[in-house]
Amino acid sequence: MTGAGAWRARDRAVSSSDVTVATGVRGEAKMTVTEADTARALGSGSVDVLGTPRVIALCEEACCRAVAGDLPPGATTVGMKVAVDHLQPSPIGATVVAEAQVQKVEGRRLTFNVSASDDRGLVAAGKMGRVVVDVDHFMTKCGSGT
Repeated sequence: MTGAGAWRARDRAVSSSDVTVATGVRGEAKMTVTEADTARALGSGSVDVLGTPRVIALCEEACCRAVAGDLPPGATTVGMKVAVDHLQPSPIGATVVAEAQVQKVEGRRLTFNVSASDDRGLVAAGKMGRVVVDVDHFMTKCGSGT
């Protein structure tokens, strides 16, 4: 197969029937805020508190952990949608825990409810979308190969 048909076949190397992730599955990721995690260091602001890009990365890590054991061999998930509200600052030294729960499974597309909290309460909350892909085919598609 060549041309567009070949790309479509590669895109579907992981089919909907291969995805056996169940709704309700949970994952967690934890971090201690360092200077490298601040808005100032990440270029997303000028204050020394946990930067929004780092909050999002922590929530994505929790999503990945939630489904890691349920993916077919050679598959992973990649981010496709982020809708997260960063509600309160976390200072350097704070411990932040992100939690993710699979809310919906539509073929290869997964929707997660996510939240992050520190010892003062809720830091961020929202939804994230990820799609299950075959790693080799995905890397070929983006031009990197493996």
